[in-house]
Amino acid sequence: MERGPVSKFIEHNYRHFNAAALVDAAKGYETHLDEGGKMMITLAGAMSTAELGISLAEMIRQDKVSIISCTGANLEEDIMNLVAHSHYKRVPNYRDLSPQEEWDLLENGFNRVTDTCIPEEEAFRRIQQHIHKIWKDADDKGERYFPHEYMYKLLLSGVMKENYEIPVENSWMIAAAEKNLPIIVPGWEDSTMGNIFASYVIKGELKASTMKSGIEYMTWLADWYRANCDGKGIGFFQIGGGIAGDFPICVVPMLYQDLEMHEVPFWSYFCQISDSTTSYGSYSGAVPNEKITWGKLDIHTPKFIVESDATIVAPLIFAWVLKQ
Repeated sequence: MERGPVSKFIEHNYRHFNAAALVDAAKGYETHLDEGGKMMITLAGAMSTAELGISLAEMIRQDKVSIISCTGANLEEDIMNLVAHSHYKRVPNYRDLSPQEEWDLLENGFNRVTDTCIPEEEAFRRIQQHIHKIWKDADDKGERYFPHEYMYKLLLSGVMKENYEIPVENSWMIAAAEKNLPIIVPGWEDSTMGNIFASYVIKGELKASTMKSGIEYMTWLADWYRANCDGKGIGFFQIGGGIAGDFPICVVPMLYQDLEMHEVPFWSYFCQISDSTTSYGSYSGAVPNEKITWGKLDIHTPKFIVESDATIVAPLIFAWVLKQ
């Protein structure tokens, strides 16, 4: 398959510095897949609100990603954008906002993420009324599921289809639900839906145990890793820092050191897109070689770091992998 214009542009123009690192990482990703490897993508920050789904959904549909780890915010914000896109408000001059202007946004039902304001009523509450029924139904039956499994149930039920405001092909969560793609959501409690679920627990309407926990995510991931690490192995493509990446990458040293499964291979590709620095002990800014000392990466693991804005870099790398 011949490369499209975006890939050709990247190859011709991106020759040095972070641009060259982007190309190297993209080629490494492609080689890893071509040699039979699997890839985990981790999503930190507000990548769903940045509409990464436009490119990530196609990566999922074309089997360029085998598993995703994401924050609770990224899990829900793709769906929020799906059902409330026309109600979002963009604030290009966000750097100039005064505290009073920020307060006015809150008073008008907007929660700001950089230059994009999420409409609380149309986004959060529209999902809440439907997801609460799914949570309650499981609670009544004594069933337990992971956070992403409840979201899959919501999307696959079609109950919100009449509220869709973007093309479904631009939603990575719909693509993931249709593939039943494995998702890890560490620290899900730190999200709007996590806060809402906790409020129902506090009110005595739901049991905390109805939602499977982070420890259960880790034990599930341990089983998945061992079942999928043969051959070329599993690569790790980290967008941003934080728990979305920190949590799943630790499954390897846990298996090797704590469970003494010394036949378990290290992650076989690693790339991080981040503008975090290594100063003051920043784990998110740690260069890939530091992960060797933690038993996560091998000496020979292909390692890449692109120190730039993930909203710019990730779609370009995906475009290369998709030959666009």
